[in-house]
Amino acid sequence: MEAWLEFGRGPLFRLALALMLLGLLRLVLLDIVSLAEALRRSQDRIVAWNQVWKTTFSWLFPVGRLWKMRPVYSAVSFVFHAGLLLVPPFLAAHILLWKRGAGVAWPALPQSAANWLTVATVVAAAGLIIGRIAHRGSRSLSRFQDYAWPVLLALPFISGYICTNVATAPRVYQWLMLIHVLSADVIMIAIPFTKIAHCALMPLSQAVTAVAWKFPAGAGDRVAATLGFGDRPTWVEKPRLGLPERPAECQKSEVAAQ
Repeated sequence: MEAWLEFGRGPLFRLALALMLLGLLRLVLLDIVSLAEALRRSQDRIVAWNQVWKTTFSWLFPVGRLWKMRPVYSAVSFVFHAGLLLVPPFLAAHILLWKRGAGVAWPALPQSAANWLTVATVVAAAGLIIGRIAHRGSRSLSRFQDYAWPVLLALPFISGYICTNVATAPRVYQWLMLIHVLSADVIMIAIPFTKIAHCALMPLSQAVTAVAWKFPAGAGDRVAATLGFGDRPTWVEKPRLGLPERPAECQKSEVAAQ
């Protein structure tokens, strides 16, 4: 058992951490390259960057959005994400491991606060699963990983809390600690290859949407023609974008309409 624990804390942890960091870095760089390429190819290069940053910030700190749709579920999700972001990096025991292994340390959460956050995160994980099952729309869109991820993410919280706060037999403690270590390693390895990669990609999502989701010039007229409204051109002249001159047939249609 001790050998497995040392393997999970040592070589496997270093491999999992490297895979997570390099995998997320790869995804971020691919997003940035795709963003630059989309901007280079676009005829319409006007992007409301102020609105992009404002929307990104509002999604990163969604306090104002919590009560608009499914407020209880949104609040539970907010607590769950807060626990995931605060407990693992700021738990005193984890920081001590970093100090011993890499010689770096940072301020830790008070143990009581960490305990309360751990319990809240586990309860929130259960709430997310129940919320998906109970809501028809979420249930129809949910896949296996939507249910599996809250369970997997809660495992290190549950096992770590028991190891820290509950008196157990030495053998039980070792098994719980092994679950704690291995589940954390599995999570780090899986993050870049699953939907949880949004933890790194989310800050870029609004910029990608603002740059890439633009209709090409004349697309509105082609859509109108496909729908049988070819006599109602949608062309809007935008000389500042460097677009071609408005077609003569559009001008004739406008004169006839007047």
